[in-house]
Amino acid sequence: MTEQSSTTSTWPDLPPGPYGTPSPDLTRRYAEAPMEAATLPSGDRVPMIVRYADVRSVLTSPASSRNLREPGLPRMVRGTFLDDDPAALMNQDPPEHTRYRRILHGTFTPRHIERWRPRAAAIAGELIDAAGEEFDLVADFALLLPARVICELLGVPMDRFEQVRGWTEMFLSTSDASADARGQGFAAFMAYAGELIEQHRAEPGEDLIDLLIAARDEEDGLSEDELTNMVFTLILAGHETTASMIARGVFRLLHHADQYAELVAHPELVDPAVEEILRHEAPGSNGMLRRITEDVETSGGTIPAGSVVLPNLWAADHDPSVFQDPLRFDLRRFAGAPSTPHLAFGHGPHYCLGANLARMELQEAFRALVTRLPGLRAQEELSAVAWSDGFVYRPLRLPVKAG
Repeated sequence: MTEQSSTTSTWPDLPPGPYGTPSPDLTRRYAEAPMEAATLPSGDRVPMIVRYADVRSVLTSPASSRNLREPGLPRMVRGTFLDDDPAALMNQDPPEHTRYRRILHGTFTPRHIERWRPRAAAIAGELIDAAGEEFDLVADFALLLPARVICELLGVPMDRFEQVRGWTEMFLSTSDASADARGQGFAAFMAYAGELIEQHRAEPGEDLIDLLIAARDEEDGLSEDELTNMVFTLILAGHETTASMIARGVFRLLHHADQYAELVAHPELVDPAVEEILRHEAPGSNGMLRRITEDVETSGGTIPAGSVVLPNLWAADHDPSVFQDPLRFDLRRFAGAPSTPHLAFGHGPHYCLGANLARMELQEAFRALVTRLPGLRAQEELSAVAWSDGFVYRPLRLPVKAG
C-alpha cells in the first residue's frame, strides 16, 4: 500500500496524516511550537497545547474553565454548540461541577457497568452473526453496537434511533448544519430526553435513567435541567464517540494485519489492545476549548489569564517524550508493567464520566470480532477509505470480508 490519504480536514492548518494518523506537523510543534495557534472550524484561532505534560497541567489547573459563554470569546463553531448549555456537566466549573460529579459518582462505577457486560457481548455477537460474509464494518457493527447498548441502558426504543442519530450527527458536524438547524435540533433532542425521563418516572425500572433519577448525595439530587442534560450527553457521547473508536480500531488492526492475527491467537490481549486503541486513535478529534482564568505556566511559556486554549488530547498521547515510538501501533504497549496513562478520556475534574462504560463496550466489541471473525480483512485498499470531517474523525465506510 502507498502512504496516501483521501481525507479532508476541518482543521486547515493541521491536516491529518495518512490512514487517519495525527498530523505530521505535530513533530514540529512538539519540538518548536508547543502552543502555536490552530484554526478552529469557526475560523477563530487559539493556542493549541500539544505536549503531554502541558495538556495534563492545563486539564488539572483550577484556572482552567469550561465556561465559554462570555460574548466575544473564540468559538469552536458558529451557532448553537455543545459549549453553550450551562447545565451540561462538561461546561460546569467548581463548585457546581464538584456537586454534580459527587451525585453521579456511584452511577458509573465498574460494579454497575459489569452488570451490562453480558448484554453488550450478546449484542456484539448478534450483530456479527447477522452481518454475513461481506459487510460494512461501520454501518453494520461499529455504529449499531454502541447505539443498541446505550438505547437499552436508557430505555430508548430502537425505532427512534435514526432520529437520535440524526441529532447527534448534527452536533458532531462542523460544516453541514446551519446555526438555526443546530438550535432546532438541540431543542428537539432535549425535549426527547425530557420525555424519556418522564416515562421512567411513570414506569420506573432498572435502566440507567432510573439510576440517574435516584442518584443522590445525601438529600441533594440532580435538578431537572441537569438530569435532562445528562441523558442528552449519554446518548450523544455513548453512541458516536464509541462507534468511532470501534471503527478506527478495526481500521488500524486491518492496516496492521499481523497485529490482528496476534489478537486472534491471543484474545487475552484484548484489554491492553483496547488501551492502545484508545491511546493511538482517541478521541479522534483535536479536543475541547478551555478558558484560562489566571496565568498558567507550561513548558512552552505562560498562558495569560483571559486566553482560550485548545488542549489536544490526541496530540498529547503521541508525545515522543512520553510514549516510545508513539506513531507505532502496538497492542502489547499496555500489557504487563504499568505504563504512562493515556489521556483518551481526559484528565482531572472533567475526566470522562462514562469511561468505564466505553471501555467495556470496546472490550466486548473487539473480543467478539477476533473470536468470531479470525480471518477478517478489508475488501478494498485502506488508502481509499473516506473519512468524516466532523469533530469525531472516523472512516465513513469500511467494507470487510468475514474470512
